[in-house]
Amino acid sequence: MVDDIAIRDDGATWDAAIGAYLRYLSTERNRSVETIRAYTADLRNLCDFACGAGCRELAELDLGVLRGWLTAMRAAGAATATVARRVSVARGFSAFAVRRGWLPVDVADRLVSPRRSTALPTVLTAIQAWEMLVADPRAVSTGPRQDALDTRDSTVVELLYATATRVSELCGLDLDDVDDERRLVRVVGKGGRERAVPFGVPARRALRAWLDIGRPVLAVPGSGRALFLGARGRRLDPRTVRRILSARAAAHSARPVTPHGLRHSAATHLLEGGADLRSVQELLGHASPATTQIYTHVTPERLRAAFDQGHPRA
Repeated sequence: MVDDIAIRDDGATWDAAIGAYLRYLSTERNRSVETIRAYTADLRNLCDFACGAGCRELAELDLGVLRGWLTAMRAAGAATATVARRVSVARGFSAFAVRRGWLPVDVADRLVSPRRSTALPTVLTAIQAWEMLVADPRAVSTGPRQDALDTRDSTVVELLYATATRVSELCGLDLDDVDDERRLVRVVGKGGRERAVPFGVPARRALRAWLDIGRPVLAVPGSGRALFLGARGRRLDPRTVRRILSARAAAHSARPVTPHGLRHSAATHLLEGGADLRSVQELLGHASPATTQIYTHVTPERLRAAFDQGHPRA
């Protein structure tokens, strides 16, 4: 995970500091593979910019270089969320370097994170979600391999919507994580936190079809215990899931939807169906209810119904 960073013993080089910080995030903070990969790219980007600005040694890093890095990002059209994430990366890295004695002061302490956009992902209506789930992508069989891929795609969409999991969580599922009898799936979320997420009867049927008919066709000796497999028999990649959803939406004239949008849709539909916010928080794996409130919609109709039911002066 961090072996591609060249590690040296002097502790003051960019390479050594980046490698040490990534190991700290992985082993002590239990950050996910996806987080480590993102931090690696961000810190490499910072290193390249700093060296290009004449800051060849880590100890030469200062606030001006960091601000120049962020300004260059904005000028290149980087999204606000990307800039905000890199501010967070720089702060964490700088504080770590100070604790290790590689920087004399915390040069990122005064960095200001841009205000994040409040735009929310596209949410499907319950009818649009149902149409995506029940549609048969191919009316005629085109062979066992393509049938297996179609079965996988249907199961992926069904389980994403049923469990409202993140796409990285879904792709990280192993065979042992599915409890068919109790209709639960064990999900490992952010920070290594585990949670048990229920799924419905349609998702169970889809999973059984995939495990009985689809997965054996795609499985190879290197498949391991991965629940979902790609065309070459390896663990399914999140990018493939995004393509599956895009194709499904385009084929059935639904509005474009991402895995995060489908997760958002599922959470919204749960609330509209009467689920309480605390339960949805547990289902989504959010550490704070405030995060759940951002990810979910409360429709005016639902708000009116709650008011009419509960307010003494309604």
